[in-house]
Amino acid sequence: MLHGLQDQPPSVRSAFALVHRLVAGGVADVVLAPGSRSAPLAYALAAASDLGLLTLHVRVDERSAGFLAVGLSRGAGPLVHAGVPLPRPVAVVTTSGTAVANLHPAVLEAHHAGVPLVLLTADRPHELRGTGANQTTHQAGIFGAAVRFAADVPAPDGRPGEVPDLLALATRALGEATGARSGYPGPVHIDLAYREPLVPDAVADAAVLASRAAEPAVSVGPAAVVPVHGTVPSGGRADADPFPVPVGRTVVVAGDGAGRVARELAAARGWPLLAEPSSGAAGGPDLVVAHPLVLGVDALADDVEHVVVLGRPTLSRPVQRLLGRWDVEVTVVVPGAGPWPDAARNAATVLPAVPARWLDPPPVPAEPSGGVPGTVPGAASGPAAAAWSARWRAASGAAAEVVAAATDGSRADGPSVARAVVQACDPGDLLVVGSSNPVRDLGLVLGLDGEPPRVLANRGLAGIDGTVSTALGAAVATDRAHRRTRALLGDLTFLHDAGGLLRGPHEPHVDVQLVVVNDDGGSIFAGLEPGGLGETSEAAGRTFERVFATPHGANLAQLCAGYGVDHQLVQDVPSLRHALAAPSHGVQVLEVRVPRADRRASGLELAARVAGEVRAVLAAAPAAET
Repeated sequence: MLHGLQDQPPSVRSAFALVHRLVAGGVADVVLAPGSRSAPLAYALAAASDLGLLTLHVRVDERSAGFLAVGLSRGAGPLVHAGVPLPRPVAVVTTSGTAVANLHPAVLEAHHAGVPLVLLTADRPHELRGTGANQTTHQAGIFGAAVRFAADVPAPDGRPGEVPDLLALATRALGEATGARSGYPGPVHIDLAYREPLVPDAVADAAVLASRAAEPAVSVGPAAVVPVHGTVPSGGRADADPFPVPVGRTVVVAGDGAGRVARELAAARGWPLLAEPSSGAAGGPDLVVAHPLVLGVDALADDVEHVVVLGRPTLSRPVQRLLGRWDVEVTVVVPGAGPWPDAARNAATVLPAVPARWLDPPPVPAEPSGGVPGTVPGAASGPAAAAWSARWRAASGAAAEVVAAATDGSRADGPSVARAVVQACDPGDLLVVGSSNPVRDLGLVLGLDGEPPRVLANRGLAGIDGTVSTALGAAVATDRAHRRTRALLGDLTFLHDAGGLLRGPHEPHVDVQLVVVNDDGGSIFAGLEPGGLGETSEAAGRTFERVFATPHGANLAQLCAGYGVDHQLVQDVPSLRHALAAPSHGVQVLEVRVPRADRRASGLELAARVAGEVRAVLAAAPAAET
């Protein structure tokens, strides 16, 4: 919510904020066709026009309004953004119903001519659609493939965070309209549902509201989408350097597919690396072991000022909370023209690649004593940066000791099995990991035993679908390079794609070990809210067991026999290590049965022990000053 608008209806608050964001994004002209449902936008535009923030053009015919906007954009000078000229976006505002359809000819022209129109169409709230309500039709998606981006925005109701969400969406739309990342400008469509009241408070002065819309009570992070400067070199390193190196207390978050450049960036700057297993960056001295648990220590996490995100982070709620904090500046690095990862809607800057200068170690100031303890030569620039890096390394070391002791193989549980699998892999081997608990267990133990293998996971939608088949396909490809392939799967993931074991006699040979952690159900839910609720009563426990835990009682040995696949039931972690070290031929399933009943309790206990040890080492480490 923006300062000065708190007492206005939600429709008015969101409209004024949206208009301010459009102005900040380079929109200098807006064409308005009159209507009732679009009144919040009309008042906001009139106020912005009175303040000289934009030029407002009013037309009574939407078809003419659309083509006027085409002409305004084509005749205007370029929008220079980060040193790159982009076509100037022009917005068009209509009310609901046939008014929207009358824009279609201009939209088609803009589509084929590459003209960046921002179509803001007012709509009835979702509950009125399909009810025969006046002037209500299906407006969402009405322009089909003729727009570069389309969004159907629910009617604002005053919920916390809805204005920043709208502003983040508007930033994405502007980036698509101007072709800042794709080089393919064109029209975009934002369908905006509004509920009554649709006008400002009668006693409010619209100009005052508009001026105050530029004063956010908290930072809402206007994402600066940095245009791609020509072709981005392979490896994610960009020669263009439109933004300075982040200063202050910075960490690198490496999500799925981030690549080795995330690790190189952390090493160059001395920044802590919070890397997911399938990031391709989980290794090296800057890796924070078990970072989701380390982030549970407020004394460390609260000091973060800047986060650089590469890849698509999806695994950790503590990471998402960090990325959503208003006091943390978030820079997202993402090549290509696809959506950038920003689930918290808090990105401040979106870059097409890591600027080259960021990957060059900063100059090391002369130290009469020979250096600051705990620094990496060339990585940190000054005592404050050195202390910051040292605190995270100390925290990582403390977490590593706790997790290593908990996964020493003395008991069979998910993290211990994951560690045994990693220990069996050479750095050049491939490890395919399933969703739910296995990938999270793997994330806890990477970094304990040297350089990890290459990790592959289906994190596009993070489902359990087709994981056996994915592992077999990856094994066929990897075997051509004479590397071993293993997979770490949960029992439900394995059962979900058991059909992937079926191969005809004429199919290419494949060698792969499938390690199935069998806890007879979906223990991932034990660590989520349903698990906590299931402990509140006997009835809640029965409900949790049936609709979340879903025990199955399947006999994996008999299933494998039916497919003609080798199966081995492994009794404990030492036996698993022995089985993993033995030569294998063809498809082999190694089943490890682990308890499910104590999954939640053991997870909470491990988190508490890690937090306690981290707090202890931080108390003895030098404070990180800005």
